[in-house]
Amino acid sequence: MPKAFDEWPEKYDQWFDTPIGRLIRQYESELTVKMLEPVHGETILDAGCGTGVFTLDLLSAGARVVGLELSLPMLHRAGWKLRQFSFQMVQGDMICLPFAHGAFDKTISLTALEFIDDARTAISELFRVTKPGGRILVATLNSLSPWARRREAAGERGHPLFRHAIFRSPDQVRALSPLPSVIKTAIHFQKDDNPDEAKEVEKEGQRESSATGAFLAACWQKPL
Repeated sequence: MPKAFDEWPEKYDQWFDTPIGRLIRQYESELTVKMLEPVHGETILDAGCGTGVFTLDLLSAGARVVGLELSLPMLHRAGWKLRQFSFQMVQGDMICLPFAHGAFDKTISLTALEFIDDARTAISELFRVTKPGGRILVATLNSLSPWARRREAAGERGHPLFRHAIFRSPDQVRALSPLPSVIKTAIHFQKDDNPDEAKEVEKEGQRESSATGAFLAACWQKPL
């Protein structure tokens, strides 16, 4: 699976430079920071960091970040973009994290769970390397969203990234750990929506606390 991402670093970043992509990044970043609450001086693991699009939010808060990624081209692009920050690159797999127990104050993984069959083990690994009392935040594409249905259709047509992707619902993500979680969603608009109209759609989705937003974020607190 990592090879499927090797040709995508530039395309991935370009997507977030489009008008709708910038809006998506804004809402996803706001929700991520609100739920994780990165603090200056913390050490955070960003598992499946990609090109570092969202890693920047953690670094900007003053955290030290270790970015773990299977795809070397994605990881190298992240390292180049974040070279002015306290960012350490590690190639590795979320299923078997190459870190000691309790190595991080907090752990985060954004839009990587879709590409992992054994999601329960991946979540367990994030818990393992998080210090007692720390937070674990995972975000994935919500199976209840039209975004997921479109990508499933693309996978059926042979799209290299989505052929084997697994999209999960809020209940399915909640069930990945026996501990209580906080679950929220964002991105209630669609890819082809006008950005100005999309803002109004998002406001309405947030007011209604809709569970069908494409960006599904779940946060757990590791017991002391």
